[in-house]
Amino acid sequence: MASQNKTLSYIVTIEDSGLRLDQFLSLKNSDLSRTRIKSLIDNGYVKKIINDSKVKLSEPSKKVKLEEKYELTIPSAVDPKPIGQKIPLDVLHEDDDIIVLNKPANLVVHPAPGNYDKTLVNALIDYCGSSLSGIGGEKKPGIVHRLDKDTSGIMVIAKNDRSHEILSEQFSNHGRDGKLVRSYKALVWGIPHLISGKVKTFIGRSLNNRKKMAVFSEEKKGRKIAITHWKKIKSNNELEISEIKCTLETGRTHQIRVHLNHIGIPIIGDPLYGTGFKSKVNKYEPQIVNLFSNLNNRQALHAYKLGFEHPSSKKNMVFKTEFPKDLGEISVLI
Repeated sequence: MASQNKTLSYIVTIEDSGLRLDQFLSLKNSDLSRTRIKSLIDNGYVKKIINDSKVKLSEPSKKVKLEEKYELTIPSAVDPKPIGQKIPLDVLHEDDDIIVLNKPANLVVHPAPGNYDKTLVNALIDYCGSSLSGIGGEKKPGIVHRLDKDTSGIMVIAKNDRSHEILSEQFSNHGRDGKLVRSYKALVWGIPHLISGKVKTFIGRSLNNRKKMAVFSEEKKGRKIAITHWKKIKSNNELEISEIKCTLETGRTHQIRVHLNHIGIPIIGDPLYGTGFKSKVNKYEPQIVNLFSNLNNRQALHAYKLGFEHPSSKKNMVFKTEFPKDLGEISVLI
């Protein structure tokens, strides 16, 4: 029988006042690591109690104050092995070796702390049955590459070990052998001065916020070279927004989001890298404001094109999809 969630409450004392939230909760729970505490905060398991209301917190570095009340929920243990769950899949192509699908926004690719179920992997296990077992590892069966939770677009899934090995090699080569093509469309704040360009930097974990990636000018441990080619498709000078196409030469975490922010055109709706532009929306007409609100704080980024060499036939395959509805409604304004 599965164990139940455990909820604990705390009141900040004089000795605790001024501590970081994650530090405060770590001191109260010696059996939980600080990393685990941070993960619980990041995923909404910590709330501040104000009168009769409970407010979710998401900042591990928040300083606690005297007599503040906090509630920590420790979720019940779950089987780390993914199970099948019925989640609709938009399949673009399927054969004995691969599945090509159009991933929606708000879908995590594989189970991880804070997202142990309702992922693409859970959907694939249900869709394919036991045939994916062991391909690419128990936690990520069939997964060759990934998209951020809130990035929509095309993915290819391997259905056997041979296909997984061949496709993984193509993604590792990042298109240098001419087999792989990955292109994205993004809606961004601002009007680029150039029609197109190339961004080449090192990308690594931000020194100020561990949830974010950042660009660096020199190589050090934990930093990898990242190259993004971009091209302006169209712009709306009145709304000060543009549609951009990006093609990847490398595949780093948050690469497009970080690079577009670096050159001054952050992606609309990006909760990590585009927050400074939220106030712009308030200038628009109400019906336009509603379109931006429909993004629900997710980045306007879509993996619209994926090309690769089929692992068995060796045929070059290319798939394209249009913006999903929420992004398409904004795109037509540009």
